[in-house]
Amino acid sequence: MLSYGEGGEFVVISFENVSKKYRDGTVAVDGIDFTVNKGEFFVLIGPSGSGKTTTLKMMNRLIPISDGTIYIDGKKISEYNIHELRWNIGYVLQQIALFPHMTIEENIAIVPELKQWNKGKIHERVTELLDMVGLDPDVFRTRKPSELSGGEQQRVGVVRALAADPDIILMDEPFSALDPISRDKLQEDIIHLQKTIKKTIVFVTHDMKEAIKLADRICLMNEGKIVQLGTPNEIISNPNTDFVKDFVGDTSTFGSQFNLEALMESIDTEDSKLEQIPTISISATLEEVVKQLSQHDQLAVDKNGKSIGVIDRKMLIDYFSSQLVEGEDRHV
Repeated sequence: MLSYGEGGEFVVISFENVSKKYRDGTVAVDGIDFTVNKGEFFVLIGPSGSGKTTTLKMMNRLIPISDGTIYIDGKKISEYNIHELRWNIGYVLQQIALFPHMTIEENIAIVPELKQWNKGKIHERVTELLDMVGLDPDVFRTRKPSELSGGEQQRVGVVRALAADPDIILMDEPFSALDPISRDKLQEDIIHLQKTIKKTIVFVTHDMKEAIKLADRICLMNEGKIVQLGTPNEIISNPNTDFVKDFVGDTSTFGSQFNLEALMESIDTEDSKLEQIPTISISATLEEVVKQLSQHDQLAVDKNGKSIGVIDRKMLIDYFSSQLVEGEDRHV
C-alpha cells in the first residue's frame, strides 16, 4: 500500500510505533512515528544515546525491531529478502572501511558485481561516479585506499553507496571524523550531489550546524523518543521544549537581530548576471529568506527597485552557525 504525505509527497519510509528494547531492559528507541518523503534529505540528530543510529540501522535490518512496523515503499521491511533490501539501500559509515587490498574501482564495484552487472556497465558507472565527486577516474580508479586522503576516501565511500543506483541512502555521521575544511567541502558536495541525483537520504549527526546546513527536515531525538520534527527554520524559530532550546542554543533573538543588508554581499548593480537570479526585498524576514533559499541557490537583494547585493545558502548557514555558537557560549 503506497502512501502520501500531507503535501502530496510520496512517502518512501514510514515508522509506525517502532521500538527497540534489549534483553537487559535498555530501551534504545521508544514507540516512534515518522515518515520520510521521496527525494527528501532527512536528518536524525540528538545527543549520544538518543537512539538516532539505532533508528537508522533498523531501516536496513542491521538491528531488528522489537515492536512496531517499518515500511519502505509501502511494504513491510520484514517482507523483503534481506539481501535485496540492503542492495537497494546505500549505506555510508563514519569509518568508511574501504577494502585496503582492492583498488578504488573494485571497492565501488562490489554491489554491482553482486547484482551481476556486466563489466562494461560497471566500468562506465565507476567513471560516472568518480566524475560526480570530482575524482579524476583515470587517476583514482586504480589507486588503493591508502593512497587517498581522508576526504577522498569519504568521497569514495559516498559513491560506493550510490554504485547500484539505490533509491535510499543511509548515512551515519559520515563526516564527523574529518578535519573542519574537509568536512565543510564534503557537506557542500553532498548538497550539490543531492540536487543532481535526488535520492532519499537519511543522515545521522550530533552536530546541529551540520543538520541545519543539509536537512529538508530535522528529527531531534532524546532518550529514544522524538522531541521535535520539522524544518530547520521551524526548529530554530520555535523550539517546543527546554531540551530543544538547550540543544539548538538560545535562538530567541534570531529573528529580531536578523539584518539582511548586513548579511548580504554587496554587488555592482550593473552586473547582468543578476537578471537571472530571483529577488528578495531588503526588508525580508529571516523566515522569508530561509523559505526562498530552500528553493534557490542564490537571491538578489532588492532595495527601492534596484539590486544592491546577493545572498546565498552558505551565507545563511554561516549566519545560523554564528548564532548557534553564541548560544553555546552563553550556556558555558
